[in-house]
Amino acid sequence: MLSSPPVLQTENIMKVGFDNGKYLKIQSEHIKERIAKFGHKLYLEFGGKLYDDFHASRVLPGFQPDSKLRMLTQLQDDAEIVIVISALDIEKNKVRGDLGITYDEDVLRLRDIFISRGFLVSGVVITHYNGQSSAMAYRQRLERMGVKVYYHYLIEGYPTNVDLIDSPNGFGRNEYVETSRSLVVVTAPGPGSGKMAVCLSQLYQENERGVKAGYAKFETFPIWNLSLKHPVNIAYEAATADLDDVNMIDPFHLEAYNIMAVNYNRDIEIFPVLNAIFEGIYGENPYKSPTDMGVNMVGYCISDDEVCCEASKDEIIRRYFTALCNVVDGKSTEQEVNKISLLIKRAQITVADRKSVIAARKRKEETGVASSAIELADGTIITAKTSTLLGPSAALILNAIKYLAGIDNEVNLIPQAMIEPIQTTKVNLLHGHNPRLHTDEVLVALSMLSLNDENCRKALACLPQLNGCQVHTTVMLSEVDHKIFKKLGIGLTCEPIRKGKK
Repeated sequence: MLSSPPVLQTENIMKVGFDNGKYLKIQSEHIKERIAKFGHKLYLEFGGKLYDDFHASRVLPGFQPDSKLRMLTQLQDDAEIVIVISALDIEKNKVRGDLGITYDEDVLRLRDIFISRGFLVSGVVITHYNGQSSAMAYRQRLERMGVKVYYHYLIEGYPTNVDLIDSPNGFGRNEYVETSRSLVVVTAPGPGSGKMAVCLSQLYQENERGVKAGYAKFETFPIWNLSLKHPVNIAYEAATADLDDVNMIDPFHLEAYNIMAVNYNRDIEIFPVLNAIFEGIYGENPYKSPTDMGVNMVGYCISDDEVCCEASKDEIIRRYFTALCNVVDGKSTEQEVNKISLLIKRAQITVADRKSVIAARKRKEETGVASSAIELADGTIITAKTSTLLGPSAALILNAIKYLAGIDNEVNLIPQAMIEPIQTTKVNLLHGHNPRLHTDEVLVALSMLSLNDENCRKALACLPQLNGCQVHTTVMLSEVDHKIFKKLGIGLTCEPIRKGKK
């Protein structure tokens, strides 16, 4: 059924480059120190993702996607969480690209996760509110669920109109978010939600109530104590190419301490305004630079810089292919592709540095059909091609788990007699256009056969070993295949070519 996959041995073996245990310890301790600095209360803005930070886990092998939440668990008794969502994002049904769900649904998902981990969730703040009916409906929905919801309004001239911002008609107009603990974590489904404005508004409101609260920012990237040219920081720029973020040397930190620190343009550009806002609230700014505001200790927990560099270079290439495919799908522009192309040059790499790319392209040249390749944890590279029965991704998974299970490649795990009726149902009864089996259909068939077939059981047992492996296909895959690779923890890149098209 499947052609014999060429197997190439390489010396590269996946390694850990980040000390997650050390991170959980020193990061929580550093946040405690920052809370103590302000005494009563600290509002901690979490940039990026508080939960499921897959970008960090890819560029810092060893970093767990839920590490930040696990770190906060050590502060659980003193912490509560406020979730922020913009009324603008609610109105346009903004979607999280990594999960494929809208921001308003993700707020509910995150709330459930936080509560299941034992955290107190104080409520949800709807920012940029200006009477939008969709935001009003969302608030009513949450309140019916027993969730406390607060409006924070659009402020004309924000963030530069400091006199209006620091006034009863600015921050004073916002609904005060009731909190009770010394650490208030402010998070959101994605960027642009208004987390910083919520923190600053709360500082103003607390000060009006006689409470001297503080503010700090948690941004994992860019890592302030790595160089601008470090691949980990370049990978962050690639990840935010659609936001036009640019890593920069923090000039305020350099002037104050004569120390080079990396930050990004938005925080540096907004710092003079923040300085004026802080002075308006307290009479002085406790920070001398944007970097001072941060509490991130990630850079101190890199245990193998070379491993993280290689993983970051691979992530830059992955972002490049993703941007190319998004252009084909009409989800992105050439500008994003061009920016990542420049970052590839800055990192002094090419797409050929991703081994699965070269192997998949070579297999396509040899066979003349869409092909795929996977780099396994031990450095082994296995390829597969499209057949009349299977697509390149389904065939690749079968080839890979057979190799891992020590099963001869000539053994057909799924008999052709079982595949053909499935194809008949897909095309004749469900009116599908592609008779080939997707990855999910192959895995379901394999699961059924495993009841009576030892080889199928052994092959299925090897699926967890695909976590962290790298795959490239010479054709864009279906949404179903994308989701399966994601669930298996496989890093995927695709050529920007639709099936059946050049």
